[in-house]
Amino acid sequence: MESALAEIEFLVLSSNRVAILEALAEEPRDRSALAEATDASQPTIGRILRDLEERRWITRTERGYEATATGRLVAEGLTDLLAIVETEQRLRPVMEWLPVDVMAFDLRRLRDATITVPSRTRPSAPVRRVNGMIREAEDVRVCSHAFNEQSLEAVRERALDGPGTFEGVFSRTAIDALAEDDSLRTRLRELASSDGAAIRIHAEEIPIAITIADDRVHLMLRDDDGVLQAAIDTDDPEVLSWARSVHEAHWSAAAPLDAEGL
Repeated sequence: MESALAEIEFLVLSSNRVAILEALAEEPRDRSALAEATDASQPTIGRILRDLEERRWITRTERGYEATATGRLVAEGLTDLLAIVETEQRLRPVMEWLPVDVMAFDLRRLRDATITVPSRTRPSAPVRRVNGMIREAEDVRVCSHAFNEQSLEAVRERALDGPGTFEGVFSRTAIDALAEDDSLRTRLRELASSDGAAIRIHAEEIPIAITIADDRVHLMLRDDDGVLQAAIDTDDPEVLSWARSVHEAHWSAAAPLDAEGL
């Protein structure tokens, strides 16, 4: 294990070594092409090529240099490791609020996700982000333990004024909270009665807050006290597939909302 760690250390202590090995794993290149790919000097490139040749990670050919089978193996593993670490660094500030126990997908799928957090100047930034997505989408599906006034209005405007459709399944507590306010109850009844919308109530508390706006998934992240801490959205296909399956499962187990009975 120590020898393997030493080789990893050798490689990662130089960004140029990493860049050159990854470049040669893609295709054969000569020194000029490697210089363009890395901005390294010719003496530096020469030293790196000798080091990589000693480890039999690359070999010289008529076309220049190319990675060997083991060199490609190392390059692929390093690329995966870098992706994992980069993802972890991005998720670290919000990791404690991620509902990982119900997220049935590889966290690496969130590598390119957009993370939105509240700030002193924009405390409602996560809510504004999802409502902007809702207003622009044709098809909106929600599966959540919460339904606030801003989201209700965004969905209501879309369902009443546009050609879009809305399917929302909520915990009973989310609907009851809206129904306690006369104005919100009226708007909720209008939404539920519109042709483009359907709302269902789940008997049990839904442990997650998902919005699917067309092909983009938005997750609201709250702490144990229910305070909104951040939001993540992505168009990754695996995350989208997972979100749709979660919505479908809760939708199938829920009962239609009686709009007149609110």
